[in-house]
Amino acid sequence: MPDLSSLSLLFDVKETFFTVLEHPVSYVEFIGTVLGLISVFLAARANIFTWPTGIANAIFFMVIFYQIHLYSDMFLQMYFCAMGVYGWFTWKYRAEHAQSDIRTLSNTNRLRIAALIVGAVLVIGTLISQIHLLLPQIFDHPASYPYIDTFVAVSSVLAVILLARRIFETWVLWVLVDITSIGLYAVKGVKLIAVEYVIFLALAGLGILSWRKLWRSREVATAA
Repeated sequence: MPDLSSLSLLFDVKETFFTVLEHPVSYVEFIGTVLGLISVFLAARANIFTWPTGIANAIFFMVIFYQIHLYSDMFLQMYFCAMGVYGWFTWKYRAEHAQSDIRTLSNTNRLRIAALIVGAVLVIGTLISQIHLLLPQIFDHPASYPYIDTFVAVSSVLAVILLARRIFETWVLWVLVDITSIGLYAVKGVKLIAVEYVIFLALAGLGILSWRKLWRSREVATAA
């Protein structure tokens, strides 16, 4: 049987695996970061294995965010696990999600998504800011940066939906999420994850270029 004490150390954000520039990196932070990088790289290449690696990444990050009191992000990882299963199934079994089938949103739908994000951040952010009062047995500390954290969570939720449906604007949302997350995670002391989001930002750029190429190739093939 596995040693339960060893497993608890593996998932303890305060248990140092190694140190980089005087920043201690935990086992859970390192493993989650590597899995996240692999998942986003595969997403940028429209590779189906982005989904199982994303599920594993979400499990590790869920543990981290609970420990550092970023509760919106913690709930987001639960959502990522569920969407990972949905996206994996969608890409594998639905014929309309062929490699070249990249779509875009209308300007009206883009405005609707922007309005939805603003409204959801205000409502959910307020709830998250009070969650330690509503559920003190589970959340014994107030949420950190609840509105910023909620913006990351809400935008990520929508970005994953767009990704699963192979809609180009997913990468616009990911760029916004990545820029916000870099600052948030640096302030919270999980600097390796902040660095990971710098790489995610670069990979989002790769995703924009790669998906635009696929989209344009489909347009050419349709017009021919």
